[in-house]
Amino acid sequence: MDLMEYQAKELFAKHGVHVTLGIVATTPAEARAAAEELGVVVVKAQVKAGGRGKAGGVKLAKTPDEAEQHAEAILGMQIKGLTVNRVLIAPAASIEEEYYFSFLLDRSNRQYLCIASVEGGVEIEEVAKTNPDAVKQIAIDPGAGVDEAKAREIATEAKFPEPVFEQAVTMIQALYKVYVEEDATLVEVNPLARLSGDVLEALDGKVSLDDNASEFRHPDHEAFVIRDEEDPLEAKAKDKGLNYVKLDGQVGIIGNGAGLVMSTLDVVAYAGEAHGGVKPANFLDIGGGANAQVMADGLDVILHDPQVKSVFVNVFGGITACDEVANGIKGALEILGDEATKPLVVRLDGNNVAEGRRILDELNHPLVTQVDTMDGAADKAAELANLNQQSA
Repeated sequence: MDLMEYQAKELFAKHGVHVTLGIVATTPAEARAAAEELGVVVVKAQVKAGGRGKAGGVKLAKTPDEAEQHAEAILGMQIKGLTVNRVLIAPAASIEEEYYFSFLLDRSNRQYLCIASVEGGVEIEEVAKTNPDAVKQIAIDPGAGVDEAKAREIATEAKFPEPVFEQAVTMIQALYKVYVEEDATLVEVNPLARLSGDVLEALDGKVSLDDNASEFRHPDHEAFVIRDEEDPLEAKAKDKGLNYVKLDGQVGIIGNGAGLVMSTLDVVAYAGEAHGGVKPANFLDIGGGANAQVMADGLDVILHDPQVKSVFVNVFGGITACDEVANGIKGALEILGDEATKPLVVRLDGNNVAEGRRILDELNHPLVTQVDTMDGAADKAAELANLNQQSA
């Protein structure tokens, strides 16, 4: 789960990171009232995307009138396809220097990684291109973590200036606490600012939380969920306990196992090049429990995506045998009834495949087409999606 800036700052404050929270507003009138309370402010769009300033979503307001005007312009605007429904009214700061700092998960090396730059700030991407040596990458052993000695090593490597060096040491430890204690996969401050008077403050924040940990170790994280900001299909899938990600395509995908589903996305994308450029519409891994209800839940989500024109069910029977999957498809179609209106291409292989195919042959459902190979099934699903798209 990705947090908005104001939510990230709330976590920062909880763990002792020096930050100013500001006031969240959802109307121009609320923005005006906040500015009357805070004085000179910055009106900042709250969406889960970078580049807000360049998109016109961050504006300085010297008066309450300006804050109201800026909020009126920003609320409702689109930033990278996301609608701005709220703004953060933050006290303006006198910035002397901007730095960049983050902790993230380095999956390839099975460790954490700290990235820091005293020449960073909002232009960190440009710095990384033109002066990569200024962007320091420091490996973090998850077992050892970041104590004061490691924080000093990081601050020294990144070359934080002497007037804010001790503050940097303290902040690095506090940000690591956010990262570890909240089970985050990313904690980023951009910019980490040196303000007038040599005060170090996190002026912005980006945090990604591990949903797998949040579900049972952090029930308080549920408060960060904003339903009206979620994709309705992803929210529906989450409520049903499905591992689903919405994509921008026309072929719905159901598979068992993340690796198989990822491979399915690739073969569908390749097959789609010959059929009008159709693409995968989603990632959906039903895992090992492919019973009728799980299959029905998956189909229910996919078939209610208006972009989907066909569905590819790609299952390799293992712990869950192919006959169980076939019965799951049969039961799902019975559960959905008239709501199932789009063609299903089914490829079964592996444990008990002959019986699985026999069940679907006997079902003889007009929406179901069986194909023996993965490539052949992907081609058929792409073909049907293209035909249905043209006739729509």
